[in-house]
Amino acid sequence: MDGRLPVGGPRIEDLLEAVPITVAELRGAVGFFEEDTAGMLRASIATAERAFTELNACDSVIDEAGVRGENAAGRLRQLLTQEAREEVAAELTALDVIAGKVRQSAATLRLLNRILDRETSAEDDAPPADVARLRETDLRTVPSTYGDDAEYDDLLAMADRGTQLAPQLEKAHRERLSAVADHLVTVVQQAAKTGFADERFAQASLREARAAHALWLRCLEQRQHDLGK
Repeated sequence: MDGRLPVGGPRIEDLLEAVPITVAELRGAVGFFEEDTAGMLRASIATAERAFTELNACDSVIDEAGVRGENAAGRLRQLLTQEAREEVAAELTALDVIAGKVRQSAATLRLLNRILDRETSAEDDAPPADVARLRETDLRTVPSTYGDDAEYDDLLAMADRGTQLAPQLEKAHRERLSAVADHLVTVVQQAAKTGFADERFAQASLREARAAHALWLRCLEQRQHDLGK
């Protein structure tokens, strides 16, 4: 039974006999009504229907957030490859909005579950693993003409050394940018898998995504300084 009373269906009195709750318990659950028992049952069923409708709506928000997060991760991977700075920033802002909606829905879910005396499973309560962090010191170092023990007789010799290092510089900067981009996308994907439902994990993930974005921008600036592009 879906909770609605079909027209021409069983009488309220018959339903009361099938429901394992006394009139006193029903009054305690839905409050004191200046109506008959049938009126109380109708109000109880209507309240339950609204509660479960809200539960379904909250679950839908979280499910949709997971899908949107996965899609955002795919777009981020492409935008990072294209070095679309503004678009990457916009995607991260959109993820903040998604996480905020999920946070509100999760709070509603917790409240409704307490009201309905529904227990959540231990798996649902278990927090996800900590968010991995990436710092600039974790990245490959960039070779420099000033970083070795070689001595140069003149500026031309130093320029030659710079020309010799160019392929290594390009490779180092490419690997640094790739490592940061992969990390950023992975962080977003991991948060999306949870539907952003764990507030602590979602906030930590988005903070790390922002930090990775800032590191990615610094890597672009460093490449521009070293290679002029």
